[in-house]
Amino acid sequence: MKKITVLLLLVMLMPTIVLAAPKYESKTLEEALKDEKIEYDLGDYEEKDDQVTIYLFRGKGCSHCYEFLEYVSSKLIKEYGDKIKVVTYEVWNNKNNSKLMEKISDYFKDDASGVPYIVIGEKTFNGYAESMNDELKSAIDDLYDSDERFDVFDKIDLSKETSESEEKSDSTLTIVFIIFAAIAIVALIVTSINKKKQVA
Repeated sequence: MKKITVLLLLVMLMPTIVLAAPKYESKTLEEALKDEKIEYDLGDYEEKDDQVTIYLFRGKGCSHCYEFLEYVSSKLIKEYGDKIKVVTYEVWNNKNNSKLMEKISDYFKDDASGVPYIVIGEKTFNGYAESMNDELKSAIDDLYDSDERFDVFDKIDLSKETSESEEKSDSTLTIVFIIFAAIAIVALIVTSINKKKQVA
């Protein structure tokens, strides 16, 4: 009886766990490098709160994203490792991350229809080419030396992220939860009745 009760409680909690899942999935520089199978040696690079955040929206397998990650890991970290940390969002395989990129590009009034889309403070970069390296460094220096560091995540409201498809998804999950709960209650009642019959 105890095993059945525990199992039924887990079944009832499953939709709640699904509903509580994080909306966006970010990766650190090291995680993104591993994801793209890029060989790297970050030395004593360490991410800290006082560093400038480079937001990279990328697609797994995107050649220009790969080139940017290679540049960051092989050159930029050596020169700016104490000043920067990289937060990546893979958008080709993650619908929520794609919507996040769209929301951020809308904030900046950018047309970020492709990747990589790079955000450093108030400066954005569509795509990547080696010719952009000086501009990227300048954006890092400007933000690092600024008294008030701009972060787009402080400016956009992520709590209002509900589209029609997400609302349908939430409704479906609610219905699934109610069905699971009803099945669990019926199973508990049937188990209790069977147990009483066995005792009598």
